[in-house]
Amino acid sequence: MTTLQRYESAKEIYAKIGVDTDAAIKKLQSIPIAMHCWQGDDVGGFEGIGELSGGIQATGNYPGKASTPEELMADIDKALSLIPGVHKINLHASYAIFEAGEKVDRNKLEPKHFQKWVEFAKERGLGIDFNPTCFAHPFAENGTLSSENDDIRKFWIEHGKRCLQISEYFANELGIPCCMNIWIPDGFKDIPADRTAPRARLKDSLDQILATPYDKSKVYVAVESKVFGIGLESYTVGSHEFYMNYAAKNNILCLLDNGHYHPTEVVSDKISSMLLFSDKVALHVTRPVRWDSDHVVLFDDETKEIAKEIIRNGVDKVLIALDYFDASINRIAAWVIGMRNLQKALLNALLLPNAHLAKLQNDRRLTEVMMLQEELKLYPVGDVWNYFCEVNNVPQKEEWFAEVQKYEQEVLTKR
Repeated sequence: MTTLQRYESAKEIYAKIGVDTDAAIKKLQSIPIAMHCWQGDDVGGFEGIGELSGGIQATGNYPGKASTPEELMADIDKALSLIPGVHKINLHASYAIFEAGEKVDRNKLEPKHFQKWVEFAKERGLGIDFNPTCFAHPFAENGTLSSENDDIRKFWIEHGKRCLQISEYFANELGIPCCMNIWIPDGFKDIPADRTAPRARLKDSLDQILATPYDKSKVYVAVESKVFGIGLESYTVGSHEFYMNYAAKNNILCLLDNGHYHPTEVVSDKISSMLLFSDKVALHVTRPVRWDSDHVVLFDDETKEIAKEIIRNGVDKVLIALDYFDASINRIAAWVIGMRNLQKALLNALLLPNAHLAKLQNDRRLTEVMMLQEELKLYPVGDVWNYFCEVNNVPQKEEWFAEVQKYEQEVLTKR
């Protein structure tokens, strides 16, 4: 059977449970995912920063890592050519591109330092999301926005303000809103004597950053919590409770990274609660293995549950990005695997009879809910996915991997 024939068969099967596969495909086509640039170079950036800090580790030494803007852009191009749909790229401030002989510190960054990224995005119809880079810097060793050192804190406040300007530049140039996400690695390895003062300083720093005029219809500022980090095991200044309340009070977004919570907590259970009190929520989808280990996103249970909540609560309310960095495997393959898996999870959610399942639950027909949820797991979502790939002119099934292998032989191995 051809891909189209298999799709037509799947279409009939889903129609019997009231699901329109054509509508599901159309909806999936319109959902952008922000693909993180830092998977391509192990969070290295273009500053020559050397070792990472802030509880971040990229493990592995697979050959072919991008080391220049041109190499990273070429690798992003290759990955996007194997991923259906039109998406966004997610940049950190450390990926500024300087002219020959020029270099400025992070508190002096300007939109012009990201002009080449805008040109890259324009040519491909991509949006850009952005992140201040508050790690891997001499001024990040003992706190950033919560630092007790006024000069260091002023440095990072100015960096945040500059990043706001750059984010609005992206939105203006591309005509697509930019999500600017703030994450800091501040905290203590052992039990602190004062938990309040660092958080008070962080609050004041964020207040100063947000006092910078910016167009809130074009720039969505988000704040991202973390339960702990390497060397920060006992206390994180930017906790979930801090940021959840700060975001609510200041009408910005709370970003949920599903690797940044206790292993018994799941982000899929948080989305519905957050959206009862906020217009939007931002996500970093990753795969934690026992901790925030940033493994490549799989088509696993939690990814599928997150996708269900995105669809059931409204895709217009959720800003989706990926965040992982695996240096032990082909980096381009890591991008493609993660992006396609999240899209598969979204498609799976779109192909569920969500209204019917909700009614069964509301009627307390819980046995029937369990039965149907289990039976749906073997419905032909794969045939719909393959058709979605075909209409987007990208390889189906595992066929895309041959393109990555060819690129590795012709490009990556020669770096």
